[in-house]
Amino acid sequence: QVQLVESGGRLVQAGGSLRLSCAASGRTFVIYKMGWFRQTPGKEREFVADITRGGGSASYADSVKGRFTISRDNAKNTVYLQMNGLKPEDTAVYYCAARQSGSNYDYWGQGTQVTVSS
Repeated sequence: QVQLVESGGRLVQAGGSLRLSCAASGRTFVIYKMGWFRQTPGKEREFVADITRGGGSASYADSVKGRFTISRDNAKNTVYLQMNGLKPEDTAVYYCAARQSGSNYDYWGQGTQVTVSS
């Protein structure tokens, strides 16, 4: 099993920045990709960004391209989400997720709340 613990969420003003962290533990050697998703009440969980183990390939949702940057430190088994130019519509619970190669996202953290005030 893989355990994921997010941190870094808080209240921030529009235009501000935050960095979320997600620390993985357990059978981390099985992880191929790690990603971030977000969810607001009454809506489906949506993809934000993900990155391969080697860090060479990252993908982003159109809504965050140019503002958010995902990175990972394999030595620390940690993935980060640097969020700049935050907007009120970025307000959500942000979840860290991990998956094995050829699999869906099977491992999820508990979520961290990000609130952007206008």
